[in-house]
Amino acid sequence: SFYEELVSHGVLKPLTAPVEGMVVREGSCNYVAPQGISSVVKYYLKQSGADVSYEQHVTHISLRDGKWEVSRKVGPPELFDIVILTIPVPQILQLQGDIVNIINESQKQQLESVSYSSRYALGLFYEAGTRIDVPWAAQYITDNPCIRFISIDNKKRNIESPEVGPSLVVHTTVTFGSEYLDSDPAEVQQIILSHLERIVPSLPKPSSIKCHKWRYSQVTKAVPNCPGQMILHTQPLLICGGDGFTRSNFDGCIESAMSLAEAVKSHL
Repeated sequence: SFYEELVSHGVLKPLTAPVEGMVVREGSCNYVAPQGISSVVKYYLKQSGADVSYEQHVTHISLRDGKWEVSRKVGPPELFDIVILTIPVPQILQLQGDIVNIINESQKQQLESVSYSSRYALGLFYEAGTRIDVPWAAQYITDNPCIRFISIDNKKRNIESPEVGPSLVVHTTVTFGSEYLDSDPAEVQQIILSHLERIVPSLPKPSSIKCHKWRYSQVTKAVPNCPGQMILHTQPLLICGGDGFTRSNFDGCIESAMSLAEAVKSHL
């Protein structure tokens, strides 16, 4: 039903573009978000009618008169009746305040057992009218120590247009990501570009490049038994969830969201 709704609103479309080297499981169907994956999140936020504040770096969570006092890097603390954490699990364990003592020993062990892969993503952006002459929209690479996936993004999303310049996205391998996790980003960018040049020698010169370190890319080991969520405190409610409690794909995220929603509903 989630897929049907998103497809009917044009947020998702079935993937029709050619993707080389993709492992297709029998009976599965792949989708693409023409306006980028953030459009899925924006769709649900709009549906919720929630007032959203961005760029808020939470540092402390403490109990204050039966509510949660949430402190952030910039600005005064705020009080909440319920707190739901869906940040990567290692970042939950980095939070300060009463939360440190609220997480019991068994929960702490479960949360500490979660692991993520790390990768770099490189974006190459081109002027309108630039042609990238390859037969595929995206390609999985199996024999390169640095690059795992390349995508001509507008081609993959099926939104090629003469007014908008194409963009190319590169994801590194997990091994490369962990090996160069704390390296200088400029140096990492050069290494990725040199490998890319060997794989796609015909690439034109981009007008701009963006290199992004993805420290928590995909969950390699979720919370044992994948419960979808974990209640850290009941009155007031402090609960955490996300793909660290299921698995790193869209179905895993929906599963956790449903599990969180049920748990929160029973506390209202």
